[in-house]
Amino acid sequence: MPEAPYDELRWEAVFGTASQIREGLAGAGRVLSGVLIDFPAAHGPLAPDLVVVAPGAARTARGRYGAADAEAVLEVAHPGRDHVFARACAESGVPLYVVVDPAAAVCTVHTAPSPEGVYREAERVPFGNDLFLPLGGRTVVLRTDGFPTP
Repeated sequence: MPEAPYDELRWEAVFGTASQIREGLAGAGRVLSGVLIDFPAAHGPLAPDLVVVAPGAARTARGRYGAADAEAVLEVAHPGRDHVFARACAESGVPLYVVVDPAAAVCTVHTAPSPEGVYREAERVPFGNDLFLPLGGRTVVLRTDGFPTP
């Protein structure tokens, strides 16, 4: 059987993750995908695969949320652009940055952002293990056993 195309794997991971996070948040915050977020550190907006916006966050005059409103950003690994999101999120103080890598069957949870554009802590969690995501004073459990692999 041929390998699934990257975009198919990406969207399976994004949709599966989004539904679990929405359920875990129980209405406290928003889960958005492909929506422009203003990241001052990136000198412009970026559209993460998935962003968790804090409860009560308001759009700017340009109709976007700012990086300060992001409780978490989740990206499906994409060679060549991963560093752009990681750096912008860390420099902007996004507390949680998660990379889902279907090819390696692992998630990397980055915490402790620094203004220098790096996360000081990272935990690699193989698919099949639960992720415990600290989101605004609560913990959302993300099951990875159904995450797609090539």
